Amino acid sequence: MSEPASPAARPALAAPLRYLLMTFAALCVALGVIGIFVPGLPTTVFILMAGWAAARSSPRFSAWLEGHRLFGPMIRNWRETRSVSRRAKWSATVMMAICALVLFLTARKPWLAEAITGLMALVLAWLWHRPEPPRAS
Repeated sequence: MSEPASPAARPALAAPLRYLLMTFAALCVALGVIGIFVPGLPTTVFILMAGWAAARSSPRFSAWLEGHRLFGPMIRNWRETRSVSRRAKWSATVMMAICALVLFLTARKPWLAEAITGLMALVLAWLWHRPEPPRAS
């Protein structure tokens, strides 16, 4: 897999596309923050998408995200080593398990709860196969 081009090496995007990506980044941050409190809504995935979109649309927004005490480490770990922290993996696992339990207790159609839980299991399998970031010395 090739390394992503540095922001300076990327061609400038047209203003409408830049604004669209910036809006997408802001929406992903909002969903990521909501995901902190709502079981089943993944914080890490939304923050990583926000980092991707911000890096392509707004250097200022991207710098803010990377400097954020909660979001920055997630984005830097992914960008530098394609890794996810053990804490984020466990958090996602616990939240998805809670969501699956709620689904099975409330779903009127068991197949729907089973299908959604199956998708969450696939996401967790992918997530747990990601390496963990190297420990700081």
